[in-house]
Amino acid sequence: MKIIKWTVIAISALVVFLAAAVLLLPHVVDVQKYKPRIEKMASGALGRPLILGGEIKLSLFPWVGVSLADVHLENPPGFREKDFLTVKAFDVRVKLLPLLSKNIQVKRLVLENPRIFLERLKNGRGNWEGFGSQGDKKVAGEKKKMETPAAGGGISIASLAVGEISISDGLVKWQDHASKETRKVADLNLRVRDVSLDKPIHLELSAMAEGHPVSMEGDVGPLGKMPGKGSLPLDFVIKAFGQLDLKIKGKVFNLANKAEYDLFLDLSPFSPRKLVDSLGQDFPVQTADPKVLNHLEMQARVTGSTADVAISEGVLKLDDSRLACTARVSEFSRPRVQCDLNLDQLDIDRYLPPAANEGSEPEVKRAGETATTKNTVDYAPLRRLVLDGACKVGKLKVHGLQLQDVVLKVTGKGGRFRLDPLACNLYQGTFSSTGLFDCRQDTPRSSVELQAKDVAVGPLLRDFFRKDLLEGTLASQVSLSMSGDKPETIKRSLNGKGNLSFRDGAIIGVDLASMIRNVKSGLGMGEKTTGKPRTDFAELLAPFTIVNGLVKTPGTTLKSPLLRLNAVGQADLPREQLDFRLEPKIVGTIKGQGDTKKRSGLAVPLLVSGSFSSPQIRPDLKGMLNDNESLKKMISGEGNTDEKIKSIKKDAKELLKGFSPGKSLK
Repeated sequence: MKIIKWTVIAISALVVFLAAAVLLLPHVVDVQKYKPRIEKMASGALGRPLILGGEIKLSLFPWVGVSLADVHLENPPGFREKDFLTVKAFDVRVKLLPLLSKNIQVKRLVLENPRIFLERLKNGRGNWEGFGSQGDKKVAGEKKKMETPAAGGGISIASLAVGEISISDGLVKWQDHASKETRKVADLNLRVRDVSLDKPIHLELSAMAEGHPVSMEGDVGPLGKMPGKGSLPLDFVIKAFGQLDLKIKGKVFNLANKAEYDLFLDLSPFSPRKLVDSLGQDFPVQTADPKVLNHLEMQARVTGSTADVAISEGVLKLDDSRLACTARVSEFSRPRVQCDLNLDQLDIDRYLPPAANEGSEPEVKRAGETATTKNTVDYAPLRRLVLDGACKVGKLKVHGLQLQDVVLKVTGKGGRFRLDPLACNLYQGTFSSTGLFDCRQDTPRSSVELQAKDVAVGPLLRDFFRKDLLEGTLASQVSLSMSGDKPETIKRSLNGKGNLSFRDGAIIGVDLASMIRNVKSGLGMGEKTTGKPRTDFAELLAPFTIVNGLVKTPGTTLKSPLLRLNAVGQADLPREQLDFRLEPKIVGTIKGQGDTKKRSGLAVPLLVSGSFSSPQIRPDLKGMLNDNESLKKMISGEGNTDEKIKSIKKDAKELLKGFSPGKSLK
């Protein structure tokens, strides 16, 4: 019994002694004299000076607490700012005994006026680099590897109770001396109260980003008794710059192992133009229509993990357009992309840059800049990409062209992509295309097959060129191949063949019948006729071949109520030069397609030459002579009288009067 008695007395005395020590130690031990040693040890561990300017306050019971003031973590030499981090006051208080049973009770964790200064020098070095020594990093890395939790792990906690977590009046400043860019987030405040494992944690965050308000408020949790394992609900609202309002609701899973997420994002309608204007900046994109980019909203469900991401129920509304989409991206280092887009309508012309003013100066190359080095395309990302994409567009306008019911499908991998098909309804007809784009080499190669049927070419050309050039119904079949990604390279490498067929139409602005029978008036050198010139035709066929950019037609034919026309020649795309001969043949009828006026005069072959920008047209008098047997006889004197000779001379003078070697079509 005496042993038990003295044992109880000893234990009781030890408890009293320890309790007294815990209560009295902070008052009898001068913690301040250890401050230089603490600073030295912390500085050695961090690899840069740590200064504790204020007093260190220590408490042990019932809350283990540490209070620091005026903390400075300095920058290495060479940076403009002296400090990397400063904290005006830091206070943390935790109950000690409950920790032994995995019950975490924190009274408060407070940071007052923390300031972080991020700085990057002109050589690219940042002040956030180089913490600790290489040896420390190696040891820390090995230790981390040893302490990595097993798959499916988490932190087991019996209970958690935190009275207050707060950050007040924080500042984050960014300086880039290379780009001379400075950014600042000030008035940073975070408040979290009444934290526990079994109920949602309410969080409030606010700041001023470049003088504009940014805030986040919402709930996280409950955390559960195994934080990091299982699901963690989220429900947040993020507001920024007085314009953006983003709601995020869903769950994240297994944060301690392989993190996954299932979130629904809802971005309320806002104006991108007003957003940029509120930031005091010029809108970065110049558009032909200044009213576009004034409405944007988005909703989407986003699921995935660190290895993949998927979008479903995606809806994007931009001005008058609505896009529904689903997409999935996996294997980010070699991305596999699957997407399905459905767009109701889009007028691309409204979003293109404004048309250049006439007379504006052309772009001048900088010294040392060549066509080879300018805008070089890096195809390496495309070679890694695996793509399976489809897109549907109800109505599409581009460069004036109106397309309906557009269907597009693109598949490919390893730098080889196939377009099959691109199809649409086009001006009362149909258009379809298949193609191949191969960028496995530095110089890409492309091929395309084009088909058109029953396309009304008149309104198509008016919308595209803003001019009346041609009328009729188009049917065509074209095969093309090319290499390169610059216009000059493409033109030099262009090869292919095709056939264009126009029926029941007219050539606008040219009266071929008048031109070939009366050259002078046909080329605008005689008496002006009323009405816009036109050449009606029943059929216009244009077969062609292309070899290294040289387009040849062996016989483009036109069948008109008054004439038949055959055109032979070539167009040199790289040199932009024309070389054609138009051979007419007068037919007997004078009726058909709006032309009821009788014509008379010589049928004169025409030569078209010169550049694309300034084509020249002139009569082929030698060809006319060789092709006209009766005219040969008259000139040779067979059966000529003085009156006939005078008539021939008069006709020749009238024919040649006013002719220069070539007459521009412009």
